[in-house]
Order: sequence, then C-alpha cells, then structure tokens
Amino acid sequence: MQGAKAVKEARVWIGTPYHHQASVKGVGTDCLGLLRGVWRGLYGAEPEAVPAYTYDWAEPQGDERLWGAARRHMQEVPRDEAMAGDVLLFRMRGGAVAKHLGLRAQLGQQPTFIHAYSGHCVLESPLTPPWQRRIVAAFRFPDRLPEEGQ
Repeated sequence: MQGAKAVKEARVWIGTPYHHQASVKGVGTDCLGLLRGVWRGLYGAEPEAVPAYTYDWAEPQGDERLWGAARRHMQEVPRDEAMAGDVLLFRMRGGAVAKHLGLRAQLGQQPTFIHAYSGHCVLESPLTPPWQRRIVAAFRFPDRLPEEGQ
C-alpha cells in the first residue's frame, strides 16, 4: 500500500508557502499542487497535464473536475473508510463544487490531514468535525500504475 509513503512525502512539503497553481516543494503550492507533488514522489511523473485554473474554476458550470480527475487515477473509497495516505476531497460550502484536497495523515482520537490552504502554507491540521462535514469523497493511491497502453 502507498498510504505510509504518501504521508511521508506530504510531510516533507510542510511549510511550503501557498501559491495558486504552483507545485514546487519548498517554493510554493496550492492544495492540488501538493497532491501532484505527492503523486510525483510516489510514481515519478504526473498522470495528466493540469490546465490553468482560476480560484473559482468550474464553479459557474458546476463541473466536479477534481472529483472526475481523482476517479480517473485513484480508487474511490467510502469516506468513513479513509486510511492514512488517502486523498480527501472537500466541498467548502453548500452548493459549490468540491475544490479543496488534503491527505489523511493520522487516524484515531486526534485525526489529522495535510493540505495547502490559501493564506497559509502546507500544514498538518486537526481533522475536526467542521472539516469532516465538508468531506465529499475519499480516494486511495494505486499500489502500482497500469502498464503503458493498457
């Protein structure tokens, strides 16, 4: 399983400043950039090119782009079964598209997740009930990538 490796990789990014659309460890990243960096750390290359996006991307159309991309490359798991290293997808307000990502880090009495949050940096935050209520999906990194052409 990739979970422990994903948490270890994400923790190396802690302290990286928030920067919209970036994905450079120690220099700048947003929540998607953090997950892209973890993916590169696990597999060496990103699964697909990411187009430029605005802060309100996909909201006018109601398009769940992050959800769709996650489904293309990871295994969706029930939210209440998310393990350490699984990707959490959040809807920040009712009726909006889900557009915040984090990585489940610690389970148990004091659960945590690692994310890049606007106005902050990459940090490991408590997965408090208000955050838990915003989770709409969870995804697991594949143990291995499919062979080219499959």
